[in-house]
Amino acid sequence: MRAHAALRLSLRYEPRRADASLATLQSQPATTEADPVTTAASPQSGAHSDSVTRIDSSRSIRDTVAERIHELISSGELGEDGRLPTERELALQLGVSRTTVRQVLDRLEHDGAVYRRRGRSGGTFVNRPRAEIDFGYLAGIPAYLRAQGFRPGAHVVSARMVPADATTASGLNIAPGTLVYDIVRIRLADEVRISLENARIPVSLAPDLLSQRLDDSIYDLLIDRYGVTCVKAIERMVAVLADHEQSQLLGIRVGDPLMAIERVTYDSDDTPVEYANDLFVGDRTTVIAWAHGEIKPARQNEPRRAATSPPPVPATGSDQARH
Repeated sequence: MRAHAALRLSLRYEPRRADASLATLQSQPATTEADPVTTAASPQSGAHSDSVTRIDSSRSIRDTVAERIHELISSGELGEDGRLPTERELALQLGVSRTTVRQVLDRLEHDGAVYRRRGRSGGTFVNRPRAEIDFGYLAGIPAYLRAQGFRPGAHVVSARMVPADATTASGLNIAPGTLVYDIVRIRLADEVRISLENARIPVSLAPDLLSQRLDDSIYDLLIDRYGVTCVKAIERMVAVLADHEQSQLLGIRVGDPLMAIERVTYDSDDTPVEYANDLFVGDRTTVIAWAHGEIKPARQNEPRRAATSPPPVPATGSDQARH
């Protein structure tokens, strides 16, 4: 009976910096340890063992490449759009072939970690989780984001005092020309821009609002400093396309989809506190709306109609009567 050598594959691998190459991993030969009891192997068993060694080595390289790409994804060094380097760039950085990189990206795409987009602005992008904005209860955006494990932030684009235009005056139930704060901010989730908001608040409600920090929840600021508690909001949503200015501020392309939300927020006395227009980036956020009520049969409350007999069908030309 032929004796078959039992081989154990051992790859030497040392953790390296993120910018290091995998070239040394490829250049280090795989070592095998033969079982001392079965050292006399036939040529056929040796060829089979070489094949197994090559397959296992290839799998180990792909696993290492996948690990490095995951490290790159979690490093925070990618842009807001989550675009990965090209296959050629990854191959050069990691010291492997483009075929290996492509195989690894195929696997990551299958696992849902990345997605590919064709075209001039295409490439491979990280599948980042969307921020959920739940309109079932009233809260500031930072509270929504923290509850989901995101790190909230805001960049104040502008903050000024202006006379209320007709639309703002109607929303806030004030006279046109009344002074309001006009605050434009970009909302961030883990440093990624998710929305552009424009809030208008009557100056009379918060006399020194512009001297306060505006990069967190204004709702919390209204409660803590001015004793104004927001208790409800009416919101209207419509899908729009980003224009040039919006695309520049949100880091997206002109024509990308946005969810536009018009909101009027009220205090406990049913007085309008805020009139706002928010734009949420379509592929970075999910809007949740709750509906309450009891669904009843559609005809339950309809008045009963007297039965009528069908009109007579002419003796000839019946086919035309059916059309």
